Amino acid sequence: MAIFPRPSGPRAAWSDFKALWRQQNRHKILIALLSIMMPMLIVTGFYVDSKRDKPRETITYITSFSPDRTDAEIEKQNIADQKILDARREARRLEYQRLADKLGIE
Repeated sequence: MAIFPRPSGPRAAWSDFKALWRQQNRHKILIALLSIMMPMLIVTGFYVDSKRDKPRETITYITSFSPDRTDAEIEKQNIADQKILDARREARRLEYQRLADKLGIE
């Protein structure tokens, strides 16, 4: 059973390629080479991307609290956490403000 359809085959393809090469139309050869190179470039890109190292997993630590905490202790901890969060937000806001001042953005 033939791999290629009846009118084509490796010999016919090779003779077609030789006939194309003998012609004076060099632009056809350039287009043929580009047509072959573009899919090869895309497949190579996918292959290289699949071989890259995957990003490492990040570990998230969760704070454990004692189950017998009072509401006052919880509120105190929440206030302390909120102060830390507010300080981080303020520092970030100041960074953006300095950047805006350098760029002349109001």
